[in-house]
Amino acid sequence: MMESITQMGYGVFTNLFILFLFLLPVSSTDHHHHHHYHSHKRHINGTAGHSWSGSHSKVSCNIYHGSWVYDTTYPLYQASQCPYIDSEFDCQKYNRPDHLYLKYRWQPSGCNLPRFDGKSFLWKWRAKKIMFVGDSLSYNQWQSLNCMLHASMPNAKTTISNRDPIKSVRYEDYGVNVMFYRTTYLVDIRHESIGRVLQLNSISSGHAWIEADMLIFNTWHWWIHHGHNQPWDYVEYGGKIHKDMDRLEAFTKGLTTWANWVDSNVNTAKTKVFFQGISPVHYSGKDWGGSRAENCKGQTKPVMGSTYPGSSLPQDGIVKSVLSHMSKRVELLDVTLLSQLRKDGHPSVYGGRQSSSDCSHWCLPGVPDTWNQLLYASST
Repeated sequence: MMESITQMGYGVFTNLFILFLFLLPVSSTDHHHHHHYHSHKRHINGTAGHSWSGSHSKVSCNIYHGSWVYDTTYPLYQASQCPYIDSEFDCQKYNRPDHLYLKYRWQPSGCNLPRFDGKSFLWKWRAKKIMFVGDSLSYNQWQSLNCMLHASMPNAKTTISNRDPIKSVRYEDYGVNVMFYRTTYLVDIRHESIGRVLQLNSISSGHAWIEADMLIFNTWHWWIHHGHNQPWDYVEYGGKIHKDMDRLEAFTKGLTTWANWVDSNVNTAKTKVFFQGISPVHYSGKDWGGSRAENCKGQTKPVMGSTYPGSSLPQDGIVKSVLSHMSKRVELLDVTLLSQLRKDGHPSVYGGRQSSSDCSHWCLPGVPDTWNQLLYASST
């Protein structure tokens, strides 16, 4: 850092004084045990747009504020060449007629994201475990990351394991395990005499997560399921059984239980913890200035620009509020807005499983590749 300061009288004094002011708030926070979640900014070397470094860099950049730009070099991989894509995300295999959605790259307003380098990523995390913990949107992102790694190293020796609830791909030459642990709510569902009970105070799966060196958590998608799509019959909180509960209230309580679990159990000096932000749906065209009858089917382009016409999501506010009250450092992958802009990115009727239009999950290649580029930028 000192080498970059000019060795000239007044300039030395000025630069040292600015450096002192810049470092002062950093050192003062070291004495606090309460850290807010970190999502707004990553710091990037101002001269070489792809050279990422720590908090002493010259330019700070919000990598989550930007727009989608057309890029002829995209996608980052071909679906037909990736062995990890599940049928429900393989839109090309199931005859999606348009290809333009494959060609958009996320461009932050103030900097460039580093190009994903699979070898560099695996070297950084050699002999370590990376675990996505969550629902099918975590699975979406897990598959994407493995496709990106496969494209970087198509001949890498891998071992694939599928032991419910964990799927993993082990990259043998690096000793890296990239894992997915399926859990819809993070908190428990228990089978009791009255039926299936969603227990908002309880996490019993944590022993399986605790050994990971990077954890990427996610939950929301299932909290709004009702009727036969809902995998529980009752909700329990604070020792009381409820037939149902306001879903945002239940989500807040469940997410707070998870936050308390992280604060009590995860050593963030050893384990880097992320929360995958809320992944939006596109079931109503009025959200992006279209008609109410429209959904994601037939959408071929993103919403252009940096703002989304639809209202902000209350669940996104809940995530940010819960993370802000945690004592351990958890970084938010704040993907909500950039994903809201991608009304064109869903399988709709071009996934292998759906009988109706899927405007919740994402085609691969597609939007989750950007989530992983942001993960890469934030973790290396």
